[in-house]
Amino acid sequence: MKAIRRFTVRPVLPEPLRPLSDLAHNLRWSWHTETRELFQAVDPEVRRTAECDPVRLLGAVSAGRLAELARDQRFLDRLTEVSQNLRDYLDGPRWYQEQQAGGAELPSAIAYFSPEFGVTAALPQYSGGLGILAGDHLKAASDLGVPLVGVGLLYRHGYFRQSLSRDGWQQEHYPVLDPNELPLDLLREADGTPSRVVLALPGGRSLHAHVWLARVGRVPLLMLDSDVEENAPGEREVTDRLYGGGSEHRFLQEMLLGIGGVRAVRTYCRLTGHPDPEVFHTNEGHAGFLGLERIRELSGTGLDFDSAMESVRAGTVFTTHTPVPAGIDRFDRELVARHFGDDGELPGVSAERILQLGTETYPGGEPGLFNMAVMGLRLAQRANGVSTLHGSVSREMFAGLWPGFDAAEVPITSVTNGVHAPTWVAPEVLALRSRYGAAPGRWDSAAEVPDRELWELRGALRGQLVTEVRERLHASWRARGAEPAELGWIDGVLDPDVLTIGFARRVPSYKRLTLMLRDRDRLRELLLHPTRPVQIVVAGKAHPADDGGKRLVQELVRFSDDPRVRHRIVFLPDYGMAMAQKLYPGCDVWLNNPLRPLEACGTSGMKAALNGCLNLSVLDGWWDEWFEPDFGWAIPTADGLALDEDRRDDLEAAALYELIEDRVAPRFYDRGAEGLPERWTEMVRRTLGTLGPKVLAGRMVCEYVERLYAPAALARRALDPGTARGLADWKARIRAAWPRVAVDHVEAVAPTAPDGSAELGAAPTLRARVALGALEPGDVEVQAVAGRVDAADGISDAQVFPLKPAGGQDLEGRWLYEGSLVLDRTGPYGYTVRVLPAHPLLASGAELGLVALPAEAAGDGAGVLMR
Repeated sequence: MKAIRRFTVRPVLPEPLRPLSDLAHNLRWSWHTETRELFQAVDPEVRRTAECDPVRLLGAVSAGRLAELARDQRFLDRLTEVSQNLRDYLDGPRWYQEQQAGGAELPSAIAYFSPEFGVTAALPQYSGGLGILAGDHLKAASDLGVPLVGVGLLYRHGYFRQSLSRDGWQQEHYPVLDPNELPLDLLREADGTPSRVVLALPGGRSLHAHVWLARVGRVPLLMLDSDVEENAPGEREVTDRLYGGGSEHRFLQEMLLGIGGVRAVRTYCRLTGHPDPEVFHTNEGHAGFLGLERIRELSGTGLDFDSAMESVRAGTVFTTHTPVPAGIDRFDRELVARHFGDDGELPGVSAERILQLGTETYPGGEPGLFNMAVMGLRLAQRANGVSTLHGSVSREMFAGLWPGFDAAEVPITSVTNGVHAPTWVAPEVLALRSRYGAAPGRWDSAAEVPDRELWELRGALRGQLVTEVRERLHASWRARGAEPAELGWIDGVLDPDVLTIGFARRVPSYKRLTLMLRDRDRLRELLLHPTRPVQIVVAGKAHPADDGGKRLVQELVRFSDDPRVRHRIVFLPDYGMAMAQKLYPGCDVWLNNPLRPLEACGTSGMKAALNGCLNLSVLDGWWDEWFEPDFGWAIPTADGLALDEDRRDDLEAAALYELIEDRVAPRFYDRGAEGLPERWTEMVRRTLGTLGPKVLAGRMVCEYVERLYAPAALARRALDPGTARGLADWKARIRAAWPRVAVDHVEAVAPTAPDGSAELGAAPTLRARVALGALEPGDVEVQAVAGRVDAADGISDAQVFPLKPAGGQDLEGRWLYEGSLVLDRTGPYGYTVRVLPAHPLLASGAELGLVALPAEAAGDGAGVLMR
């Protein structure tokens, strides 16, 4: 029989055990070893069935066992110690507070919005790298004491659970999540009623949401839930599943995340006394509507739309995570218009003004679509990609928003992602480091660990992975319909002494799950090599609507089902955090072979590296930035060649096989006099000691604080209502006058050789006559831009030299500007002159997307040739 109602019966903890509830409801246990060990000791019998979720564990422990623990003084002493440790962690000053004490001007609080958060497998609100990165961001912020408030949605079905049919086709399952069984608390008003946010929908409808609170160490994570009785059936399902439903469903999710999320933050701060955020960080475009809600808030104080937008922009940071336009949410303009204005949200604000923020007003754009990333960039004064290469790709991708500027000057910087070491590093690795003097939080002291201990550690972790794989593979085959009697072969799957390669990630086509299958005979030879065999563990989910991705999964599964190789290659379904935490430490090599440059960062290889796993990867994302031969291997790519996709994949797969056969496997199996692979262990040591500190989420969050959050807070503080109005008026005046700004004449005033060349070290003076129309010199900056030139006179490695006014206006109303170039390089050299808007409250000269250059036909600024 099936229950018609469901509710949760909470355990009643004996008084001495009450601190267990606080420990269970702070997700710090997910990365704090001593807390996890304490819960593991509560009841070893139910620990595994509870999947190491303390809330579920406490709900499953018998009253008799709880009474026994309440009398166990040894357990109570441990409980007291761990509880005090949590209090010290939550209340004591950390890095952020030390910076403030040292005089750093930092924001009082930062709101961090993301559509998904991967904090722990016990709270399945993530689909892949974006969510895991967001979870690591919160955890690192907590460790550093950064006053972050996380904002997301609570998906009642989470992301799907994956299994396989008998023929290897992906199957999706959506288990129902009961928030009362999760490490969450409902945000309540002072009278005990649930706090609620409400959005206006077309036709007089409303979207209501409750707010659930997850405690991620020191960081509150607010999660909005539309499954409430006040909603009609359609609205109740808005937060049903992550990345599910059609266009309007996704649109409502993003309205609730952005607009409802700001309202949830205001409610939380009102109820708890938490400081109101000065900075709002939009993690990808899904939460971009938060800027509109903040404009609405300020409009209620008397500011007009443009002035309010200037204030909002100053305090907003936007992070883009995709290097391809297809990865950006775009909605039909009519859908957007229908949900805003007097019949929806933001009454009194013209829907046309809102539509302008997301319109693709650049060559190749589609004006009929509303682009969430474009809106995110227009509502944020500071923006970044997530690796150095991705920053460059993003500047190229969005360059159309800043016409007249080279891509290198597009105001999108980069902060390379990092991973939260306490979450992803195996306890055995932590224990080995501590034995050799590594201080807590330090990851750069592997030099003292002897080769034998490093090698034995790697072997132990590989052995644990083999056991884990066999258990998961057996469960997978049973779910596929196999009988126990036909699964005896699984006991021989993988070998604890064989070189083990891992590959696990989402399965969009650009990540090329099946590149390893391009030449199946060659792959079989690698797997079955008589003296240097390789074994591969693969995992990954395709999006439920992506049949192409599902076919890739099926292709890989069918190959791994082949009795000839199934002991050497396995596919594990239902990839998630719990599986990943076993995979990374147990693999010797982490494989990543995306189409370059389509991997924005790719943090799975970082997690593997922190466990001493070597990377074998295409030079994309973070690996392009930090690869060294000491750390692993770079797979050669054919991305610069005009090849069709099949030919390119053939070439890169061949390069991959060759690397494994000729370099990776020989180094693993090359043993010295003591039976140790000395060159391999040295690479492990370099990975742990030199690469490890770079890939930490703590480093990443410190960069966000210093380079983005702190400047954004200062910019926001500078914009009181009067200043915001002044800046908005100034921008309007600049835009209206800009068509009459021009560089009329440029000349070099310096002795040169008859052929026009100049000597290294010379400093020729430039003079430019500039028409400013209705503007004054204080409104603009005039610059010479110089550098090496190519055959088409394009300037590269440009340097900027300011030109200053050298007198008043001439009879034709033009202004004379002068300045010098510094010729510090040889070869073909050129320059031009440009005019940019200038204001002390602009973050960069490119911010308005306005620039005036010499007329190309005039031939001015032809340049100087240096020898």
